[in-house]
Amino acid sequence: MALWHVDFKFQSCILINFACSVLTKFYQHILALAFAVKEVNENPKFCPNITLGFHIYDSYYDARMTYRTTLDLLFKSHRFVPNYKCDTQKNLILLLLSWLYDLTYGSFPPDKNYGSQVPSFYRMVPNEAHQHMGIISLIKHFGWTWVGLFTVDDNSGEHFLQTLEPLLSHNGICLAFTQRIPQVARLNIYVHLTDDKANAFMMYGESMMIIWLRTILFLRDPENRETSSFKKVWIITTQIDFILTGSQRSWGLQIFQGAISFTIHSQNLPKFQEFLQGIKLHWTQGDGFFKDFWEQAFDCTFPNPSVPTEVSDMCTGEESLQSLPGSLFEMSMTGHSYSIYKAVYVVAHVLQGIYLTNFKKRAIGNSGVLKFRDLQPWQVMHLLFTDKREMRGGFDIMNMIAFPNKSFIQLKIGSVNPYALDGKEFIINEDMIMWHGGFNQVVPISVCNDYCHPGNQKKRKEGHKFCCYDCTPCPEGKISNQNDMTDCFRCPEDQYANKKKNRCIPKLKTFLSYTDPVGISLTTVAAAFSLITMLVLGTFIQHKDTPIVKANNRDLTYALLIALLLCFLSSFLFIGHPGKMTCLLRQPTFGIIFSVAVSCVLAKTITVVAAFMATKPGSSMRKWIGKSLTNTIVLSCSLIQVSICSGWLMISPPFPAVDMHSLTEETIVQCNEGSVAMFYCVLGYMGLLAIASFIVAFAARKLPDSFNEAKFITFSMLLFCSVWLSFVPSYLSTKGKSMVVVEIFSILSSSAGLLGCIFVPKCYIIVLKPELNIREQLIRRKM
Repeated sequence: MALWHVDFKFQSCILINFACSVLTKFYQHILALAFAVKEVNENPKFCPNITLGFHIYDSYYDARMTYRTTLDLLFKSHRFVPNYKCDTQKNLILLLLSWLYDLTYGSFPPDKNYGSQVPSFYRMVPNEAHQHMGIISLIKHFGWTWVGLFTVDDNSGEHFLQTLEPLLSHNGICLAFTQRIPQVARLNIYVHLTDDKANAFMMYGESMMIIWLRTILFLRDPENRETSSFKKVWIITTQIDFILTGSQRSWGLQIFQGAISFTIHSQNLPKFQEFLQGIKLHWTQGDGFFKDFWEQAFDCTFPNPSVPTEVSDMCTGEESLQSLPGSLFEMSMTGHSYSIYKAVYVVAHVLQGIYLTNFKKRAIGNSGVLKFRDLQPWQVMHLLFTDKREMRGGFDIMNMIAFPNKSFIQLKIGSVNPYALDGKEFIINEDMIMWHGGFNQVVPISVCNDYCHPGNQKKRKEGHKFCCYDCTPCPEGKISNQNDMTDCFRCPEDQYANKKKNRCIPKLKTFLSYTDPVGISLTTVAAAFSLITMLVLGTFIQHKDTPIVKANNRDLTYALLIALLLCFLSSFLFIGHPGKMTCLLRQPTFGIIFSVAVSCVLAKTITVVAAFMATKPGSSMRKWIGKSLTNTIVLSCSLIQVSICSGWLMISPPFPAVDMHSLTEETIVQCNEGSVAMFYCVLGYMGLLAIASFIVAFAARKLPDSFNEAKFITFSMLLFCSVWLSFVPSYLSTKGKSMVVVEIFSILSSSAGLLGCIFVPKCYIIVLKPELNIREQLIRRKM
């Protein structure tokens, strides 16, 4: 095929050269260039007496032709002579390379420094790395983890794969397959197209891939019966346009319905559409592309007077570009065309600036005409592009909507803008997307296996990619609240996992309150025993002069009753919300009061023994009998416990605390004892007094007496010791408010035991048998 060459010659031309393909879809690139040059030339504010022009060459998708045409641009003579520069009236300022896949729109390995090796090399599109991140963000947004990839089988396709695959893995995405598309497509590609798990396909390469894939599907299904059922989401990169050749115009692009494509950002130019509508045969004289484009696009033939033929479909030149489907020609300016349009304007602005400032004095010769023969490309291009020699900007995200009449539109649904504010670099309007009809407007799912629902975690499958996994329930105490969680996690300390293990439930704060049924019961019992104790004390005070009250040290009896009353009341310190003061007082108060009570019992027992021994002839015990003995016993024994509690409060006092770990569903509000050792010292000393009282009382149980109190003290101490010996293991084996209940129960039961065993028999005589409460009766019973 001959090399197409269009040469518009104007006075003082600056040449902009442009290489493109001859596919009908890409004819818009030529027209965008012509439109931009026409607007610049007609605009009086740009460089007076300077007219832009252009040469156009075709690369034919051949690297050799690309190099050959590039040399033709540099050497202007009819013969190709290396290192020889001629035709200085047509000085090359800018080379626009469009649709040369390996040079402009493809991937470039980052380890090659093109800036130093090819100083005149520039990219007309934004950095492809931004497109990579846009693809990753898009796939993650929809939760697709199992996607297929079709890539062109060349260096740029290999580089794209090597660049994207680590990014995909880093973001939890796997490639279901990688299909390299050769120059000649093969039918085995269709095997991957029917993958049931992968519903999202990426396509990277050139526009010919659209033609190849559409041809493969047609050959497998000539009647297009499977087209409507072939539901996939295509993610298409910037380099690819939706194109079909003239022979494919009847097939349509229904299989790409709902495709999401990345395009170079462009703007709607109404004047460009007017420009396209005005294109007629007479306007394009000298355009070597027009005839081929028109015949292919409208499937007609222009008459050739030199070759008389009979053709039914003759081109009139009056056909309308608006009637062509989008796969053959688009009326709105595409992103690639807009880049060309924008590049022309940037060049014009740069030349205008140069004309007005830096180059004005140096470039104007004797003739007063601006000369650019010594102007180097880098002096212009560094003003057009970034430091990396690429155009600024981002990408538009488009959604393809195909119609039964073979036409389609692309609707903008988002954007990728690396220069936007944080959080706005990637924008997608999901509600605007029209998916393939087979998805029923539900977001497609593209995963290797079903999601692991909340309450489960992923488990790796041996021999499979990490996106393919099994699901296992979360361990006890852990949850997962999202799909596909790698590991379950524990709830915060103040929460616990529900039965389904998919959410955390706040723990209830528990303590023994006055509104709790158990708290109410214990409060009632404590109040009742307190009232009974006061009644007993009142009875003894009322009958203080009776023999039974005077028999065993009346003052000691009053002290014991008051101590028992305080024992019952001390249980109220254990009920209610633990506060700083209640925690500080409850255990020391309980320990001291009980020590006083047991000391009184011990003093009573010793008094009985001492009184019996004092009756023996010559006994020296008579001088010890009296109040001094009982007071000494009570005070000394109580002071030891006071000393222990004082040391406890000074060293490590109790304090309010919360226990979040002992019970799964409850946060225990409790008093931390501070020093557990001191707490058990208090209990141990109290137990020591009780054992001593029990031993002495047991030894005196058979002593002759009209009312042998030692027997009742023995039984009360046996009950007392039994209660507190069983308290220790019960206390250690319970948690939360149950521990408090155990201690209160021990306090009440042991106190009630002392009250009942020691004072009930006496009250029985005082209240119900007063005739027995006389001296003569006591002496008679004793004798």
